[in-house]
Amino acid sequence: MQDLSFPYTIIRSRRKTIAIRITREGAVHVLCPQFASKNRIDEIVHSKQDWIEKKLHSLQTLPPVIPFTPEEISALKTQAQKNLPSLISYYAAQIGVSYGRVTVRSQKSRWGSCSAKGNLSFNCLLMLAPPEVIDYVIVHELCHLKQMNHSPKFWDEVEKIMPDYRQAKQWLKETGESLIRRLPAK
Repeated sequence: MQDLSFPYTIIRSRRKTIAIRITREGAVHVLCPQFASKNRIDEIVHSKQDWIEKKLHSLQTLPPVIPFTPEEISALKTQAQKNLPSLISYYAAQIGVSYGRVTVRSQKSRWGSCSAKGNLSFNCLLMLAPPEVIDYVIVHELCHLKQMNHSPKFWDEVEKIMPDYRQAKQWLKETGESLIRRLPAK
């Protein structure tokens, strides 16, 4: 195997598969099961070397990021706490689910989440997204109350409420990432 042009960090957990994540700062993390062998990890990293190098290069060509100020984040959280509850309530009735607590955070890796207890969390940056994207993230998280996974049944639930959800999902992937990059490092 040829030498790699980048270092990487191995992060072991109870996961079942090996995944490669590249942070906004250009760190390469290999997420893997507790007992994955170093040889197997090296093999996978080498097989993905071209993809990793392309991602690292694209990070270097990004325009400089102007981070949100604490005041801007605070204002977005306040706006989300004011605007999201009625939308969540509306879509919960449409889907036929009930939920627990709702929190608003400034998260670098998620637009929303749903706990096993039915508590919901949303990223304050949603306030900068188009209305249909906000609706999609809410519907996505509420559908987890019916299907706590991303199986075809889960996506069927999402599609029942939002037949064109794929467009919102694409917006988050393409445009949303530029918003998340503006969150300051903690």
